[in-house]
Amino acid sequence: MDLYNDEYFMNEALKQARLAFEENEIPVGAVVVCRNKIIARAYNQTEKLTDVTAHAEMLAITAASNALGSKYLPECKLYVTLEPCLMCAGAGFWSQLGELHYGASDPKRGFTQVSQPVLHPKTKVSKGLMAEESKKLLDEFFKKLRN
Repeated sequence: MDLYNDEYFMNEALKQARLAFEENEIPVGAVVVCRNKIIARAYNQTEKLTDVTAHAEMLAITAASNALGSKYLPECKLYVTLEPCLMCAGAGFWSQLGELHYGASDPKRGFTQVSQPVLHPKTKVSKGLMAEESKKLLDEFFKKLRN
């Protein structure tokens, strides 16, 4: 069995989501993988940075581009615990991500709710990877927030 598989990388994204949870951020985490190696890790930091664009995916894509010295990421895979919003999917489009793997779906703000294609046509998409764990963390966060 390959130690570094999709589940391994999604677990790493979940670790990032837990960091966000601990900092009272919406618990979404992301990692970018290139050639089976994590080159970027990030979690939501919109509150911490007072920046509505500081989503986990945006921060991870920026870090990956910096790590590779390239604005394009066709050989990279983004693992994120929640379906990307339209902004983050757009960043995936412009960076030409090779693959996108996400956990929980976002029926209110996820990019799949838009009728027009958002991702780059060559980007392969896989959804539902560790969705239950991702959703549970989000539900716990919002339950804590309401109390």
